[in-house]
Formats: sequence, structure tokens, C-alpha cells
Amino acid sequence: ILLSPILGILGFIVGLVVSLIIIFKQSMNPALVLTYSVSQGLALGTITGFLEASSNNYAGIGFQAIVGVVGVFIGMLVVYKTGAIRVTPRLTKMVIGAVIGVVVLMLVNLVVSFFTTGGIGLRDGGPLAILFSLVCIAIGAFMLLLDFDQADQAVKAGVPAKFAWYLAFGFMTTL
Repeated sequence: ILLSPILGILGFIVGLVVSLIIIFKQSMNPALVLTYSVSQGLALGTITGFLEASSNNYAGIGFQAIVGVVGVFIGMLVVYKTGAIRVTPRLTKMVIGAVIGVVVLMLVNLVVSFFTTGGIGLRDGGPLAILFSLVCIAIGAFMLLLDFDQADQAVKAGVPAKFAWYLAFGFMTTL
């Protein structure tokens, strides 16, 4: 069943507003975190439904995305727990810097796409787009390491159990 595009847009808007509330108020409210999760699920589910129904080129894309995300999550959890990659202040700075770089590059691509066809080639399916996507996946994987470390440090510091909701929000935004 295809969801209305209005529901998808509503999901993105509600998710954005709720995420800004959580971030700027540093809220640990379970209702806000659950609202964020449901609204983003609605938005992403709507996009997935449209892609699945649009052509055979996207058949199975939802399942592939879920398997990919779960696989990366488990893989990075194993890497973190075994200590194969340690989260250091230097690694944290590098990952945050990479995220900022990707966001700036995506914004430039968006602006250029207003004046040309396809922007600067980050989303056209060519070799540069594939490389860019792989870099974004790697950065996302390393963001999971930062989330795991934040949760680990919170447990070691003995923060209140309610803080787990804020950590869950962090995991949800990364995933």
C-alpha cells in the first residue's frame, strides 16, 4: 500500500521539529524520542514505498537498506567491543570534520543543481556518485562508533537511566 506523499512530508516535518527540540533542550523525554522515531519511520517508509512501486530498478530496496543498516550496526558494534578501533579524541574530531565536509558538499551540490542538470555529479549514478555514497556509508559507520562510545562513557559515569532516551535518539539519528 502506498502512503500519501503528504504523510511522508508530515513525517519529515514532525521529525525535524521534534529533533530540534530534543537537541536544543537536550530532552530525555521518551515521548519525544518515540515521536521522532515514528515520524521518521513514516517518512522513510513513504519514500521506500514509492521507490518500490516506481519501477523494477528499485524492487527490494527497502529490504536491502534494512539488511545493510543492520549489518553495518552489528559490524561496528563488534569492531567497537573488540577494541579493533578505539574512539579517541582525534578520531572523534576526524569523523565530525568528515560529516561537516559531506554536509557542505551536499549543500553545494544542491545549490549547483538549481542552475545545472545534476549538480556536481554526487547523485547521478556515475563513478563519483558511487564513491561519494561509499564515503558517506563509511562516515555513518564511524558515527556509530561515536554513539557506542557515548553510551559506554555514560554507563561508566553512572548517569541516570533516563539518559538512555537521549542516547537512543542519537542512535536513531545515526541509523
